[in-house]
Amino acid sequence: MRRAQILGTGLYAPERAVPNAYFDEMYGEDVSTFLAERRNIRERRYAADDQATSDLVVEAARDALRASDTRAESLDLIVVATDTPDYLSPSTAAVVQHKLGATGAGTFDLNTACAGFVTALDVASKYVAADDAERPQYRRVLVAGAYLMSRFIDYRHKNTATLFADGAGAVVLGPTDGPTGVLASELSTRGEFAEHMGIYVGGAAAPATAERVAAQEHLLQFREKFPKAFNRESWSAVARRLAARVGVEVADVDHWVFTQINVESIQETMALLEQPMDRAVLVMDRFGYTGSACVPMALADADRQRRFADGDLVFLVASGGGAAIAGLALRWGADT
Repeated sequence: MRRAQILGTGLYAPERAVPNAYFDEMYGEDVSTFLAERRNIRERRYAADDQATSDLVVEAARDALRASDTRAESLDLIVVATDTPDYLSPSTAAVVQHKLGATGAGTFDLNTACAGFVTALDVASKYVAADDAERPQYRRVLVAGAYLMSRFIDYRHKNTATLFADGAGAVVLGPTDGPTGVLASELSTRGEFAEHMGIYVGGAAAPATAERVAAQEHLLQFREKFPKAFNRESWSAVARRLAARVGVEVADVDHWVFTQINVESIQETMALLEQPMDRAVLVMDRFGYTGSACVPMALADADRQRRFADGDLVFLVASGGGAAIAGLALRWGADT
């Protein structure tokens, strides 16, 4: 059975490190303790003023290209998952293609907020899996998740402003007929939560007028709270359905990569699944919350540390505004 497999991973965290102490000074009170103890965040990275989302993707992409021994000119498709694009139009992926020099690649963006990378990986893997083996069109595909939320943080709200950060992660996919690669996916949406959290100014429904920008309505808004159990219930449900689809038990999963928004949600989910926390990959301590970039950044970080062995079963589980929920199972390793 033809599948897509990960040939290389990459990540990029901007140079500017912002420790928790930065916010202690900003708000004139101790926020470090809560961030470290309850969110597992000790610092985060912010992009430079002259960097755009596409620049973050390019750096992560170059890292993944090196890891997979792939030339940019050999890429056949570039998919960028982000909800902080360079522009409403054209796509950030088109900008990335030009900056990389990937002249042979088709491009498109995908936006399911913080579930974006897992969704994009699912979509891209299907391009590879459905390709004609005799006359292949998608031999090398770059999938990236990127986040430049520092441009949209509302610093009037310290409970949320202190979480977000910038970064990008990427993988290069190629075909395989072996046992490794993407095995299955589970996508779902709870559209009734679409008005709970997001950037609601700048699109056709609410253009970015001078009045709206002056009122800071173009920044990230938390309009309503999600149910307290939303993450653990959504993540665990997707994980169980994904395990059933693959034909394994939850206990057979070697590594878990969750959306890195809240370490307590990850702990609660692992407890609900009766799995040990040492199987969960955590990177928010160094990178903060990087939205649609956090899963590929965690994947690349674990890969750098050689945490994954060939044949390991890895589950990616993500959720974001919309509310979009995405799960993907893959068997680690590359046989080419």
